[in-house]
Amino acid sequence: MKKTTAAFFDIDGTIYRDSLLIEHFKMLVKYEFININSWAGRVKEKFSKWESRRGNYDDYLLELVETYVDALKNLREEDMDFIAKRVIELKGDKVYRYTREKIEEHKRKGHKIIIISGSPDFLVEKMAKKYGADNFTGAKYKVDTSGVFTGEVIPMWDGKSKKKAIDRFCKEYNIDLSKSFAYGDTTGDLTMFKNVGFPVAINPAMELIKKVKREKELSEKIKIIVERKDVIYKITADVKVM
Repeated sequence: MKKTTAAFFDIDGTIYRDSLLIEHFKMLVKYEFININSWAGRVKEKFSKWESRRGNYDDYLLELVETYVDALKNLREEDMDFIAKRVIELKGDKVYRYTREKIEEHKRKGHKIIIISGSPDFLVEKMAKKYGADNFTGAKYKVDTSGVFTGEVIPMWDGKSKKKAIDRFCKEYNIDLSKSFAYGDTTGDLTMFKNVGFPVAINPAMELIKKVKREKELSEKIKIIVERKDVIYKITADVKVM
């Protein structure tokens, strides 16, 4: 059987210029499904530190996820889905030019477009459909038999979960990883980078750069892309880490 070439894409910070989960959280507040105090009380300090570049983005995002999960408990699946549709309708075009063009390039070449994201699956599904992905997976937010969110989440933001997802897609599509591509921006994407022949870091977080620099084989093959305003820069893995 002929092997398939795939292009694996993270969403938040890779395709999308922010976080779908954050946008969903904000819109749940706007539509009064979540009390504003959930945002102001537990997350504001971490967000302020990150916004002023005095804090760690991963720390901020992990705390936001915890707050988000707590806030969603007992919300109905149909309500979460309604807000998710609004997020994609209003914010779905807020993407990086580089990754948007790469998605189209891979499509033209007949590659499988597969999205592996730590955002909730009900958001990832809509983003994957919008950009014509062949398949996707995201964090699974479980609901009970009456359609109410239980507070239980099966993650997809860590390296171990993403590796399992890649293995599953490889079996499904007979993928040749040595000829495949991976696009990501944080340490959760390291396993994707290590398993493909052509890894690409998009506006990578500092912790990701540090880990890449410690692994000679990965640092030699990875491409690092930084997009700012209407300019796309390609830099090497020996970039100075502050």
